[in-house]
Amino acid sequence: MSSQKRTFLVLLGVPGAGKGTQAKLLEESLRLPQISTGDIFRYNLKNQTELGLLAKSYMDRGDLVPDEVTIRMVQDRLEKPDAANGAILDGFPRNLIQAQAFGEMTASDGGVRLAPLINLSDEEAMRRITGRRVCRTCGAVYHIDFNPPKKEGVCDIDGGELYQRDDDKTDTVRNRLYVYYKQTSPLIGYYFAKGVLAELDGAQPIDVVQAQLKQLLEQKL
Repeated sequence: MSSQKRTFLVLLGVPGAGKGTQAKLLEESLRLPQISTGDIFRYNLKNQTELGLLAKSYMDRGDLVPDEVTIRMVQDRLEKPDAANGAILDGFPRNLIQAQAFGEMTASDGGVRLAPLINLSDEEAMRRITGRRVCRTCGAVYHIDFNPPKKEGVCDIDGGELYQRDDDKTDTVRNRLYVYYKQTSPLIGYYFAKGVLAELDGAQPIDVVQAQLKQLLEQKL
């Protein structure tokens, strides 16, 4: 990246579309950190930072963490040395308020450079997420269709029991999709209007999607 301006990418798509997987691969090739809201929250809660304690105060009451707290966490994360050249955002912004704040935050760098939308049908998203199984002891992840264990319900690595996480169960996934369409899908129009949206077919193999992402980036960087 010859320009001194930082490069910011925002990955969009339904839960299960592969945003985290693609972000991790891009992180390696672009040498830009993958930043996810989940990781930021876990870091701040674990380290009991001022923002973490503030977020916990809402969570302990069963309330949603306000947008301004999430935005401040992201702003704080972007000040870390590894984000000196920019970042790949996965799971943020989650709504229009956050998107507008992020636009202001990155305005001096030209804003978001590219917002790839990884399209995936609801049915395929359900199949991908509800089919995941995790080892209780070592945390290894399997999938009943794409990466099944040698013995059903048993981890290949340490023989631990495989289970389905609560947030991977059918009713929970349906609610996650509902929340996505209610809160996050408006970002598609937001970034289209800014001329940075690019759509990809998330049902393709991981390496094909990654190659297409890199091709899009070459046109923008």
